[in-house]
Amino acid sequence: MHDLSFSELADALIAGGVSPHHAKSLWRSLHREGEVSLTDKNFVTPLKRWIQESVGEGKTFFLDAPEVVDEIRSSDGLTRKFLLRLRDGQVIETVLMGYDGRHTVCVSTQAGCAMGCVFCATGQMGFVRHLRPGEIVAQVLHARRILKTIDPKKRLRNMVLMGMGEPLHNYDSVMQALGTISDVRGASIGPSKIAISTVGVVPSILRLAEEAQPYRLAVSLHGSTEEERSALVPASKRWSLEMLIDACRKYGEITGKRIFFEWTLIAGKNDSPETAKRLVELLKGIDAHVNLIPLNPTGGFAGVQSDSGHEFQRILREGGFPCTFRQRRGIDVAAGCGMLKAEKRERGVTC
Repeated sequence: MHDLSFSELADALIAGGVSPHHAKSLWRSLHREGEVSLTDKNFVTPLKRWIQESVGEGKTFFLDAPEVVDEIRSSDGLTRKFLLRLRDGQVIETVLMGYDGRHTVCVSTQAGCAMGCVFCATGQMGFVRHLRPGEIVAQVLHARRILKTIDPKKRLRNMVLMGMGEPLHNYDSVMQALGTISDVRGASIGPSKIAISTVGVVPSILRLAEEAQPYRLAVSLHGSTEEERSALVPASKRWSLEMLIDACRKYGEITGKRIFFEWTLIAGKNDSPETAKRLVELLKGIDAHVNLIPLNPTGGFAGVQSDSGHEFQRILREGGFPCTFRQRRGIDVAAGCGMLKAEKRERGVTC
């Protein structure tokens, strides 16, 4: 049922002989409370009957709720990572992260990933399938339920699409899910608090601009030349660095929005002062903020020493670009996308 948009839910009620007037109360239960209770005083008898006919007998339903395969917590207690099994047995990862009193959920958009980034655990798994809108929404609702047990007064206000998969490779399902998640009648996470991360699917970046999608855009760059980037991001062979930067310029011109460029610092690969200087030249004319990301250890790659990272940051700042280090969250719980699933597989644990 989480796959339905609000208008589709209203149409389904009409088809079932129920007034569409009741769509709002059912939608609220689905997407704000995350459950449907037949004891809800706002549910009239025809609606209760329709719900039971649609999803089966029972008094309370956690619709489309995935099975929790594993849950681990960081040593500081601020990060919780979940392995979630979907109905067809595929396993995805969702992370709930705490930052100074606010919480962010990181969701997956695919089972596996087709982009093949060499330093990414998910990229080494290969692509299995796209997630449905409801499977993306269900991750947010799961995080909301967990947060409610931590502190009932806290609200989940931030969301990043930086888990397993390439969001813009699953464009239509992702946009439908985000429309549901940002709906004020439901989870109500503001569009400006939702960040879509992409490795650089150029046609979809332009589509975001043309459709005036209200979400923030983060581009995983990682290289300042074609050679440097294609060695780390195989998708660059399909959408070249030149094509990507051109698309980002057009995105900025159309939307007037700042773009966040993600840069995973990898020792000996993309951390030199010369690389930083090339990056400054590459981004000239774009309203850009560069996020430097400490590498989650995977695939034999090594993270950089702090001195090297801060020198990289200094060059970018002197070049006129805001540049910050992303706060590390959950390294001790393998919170980089795909890492927990990969570790369980290596230990022989069946997901």
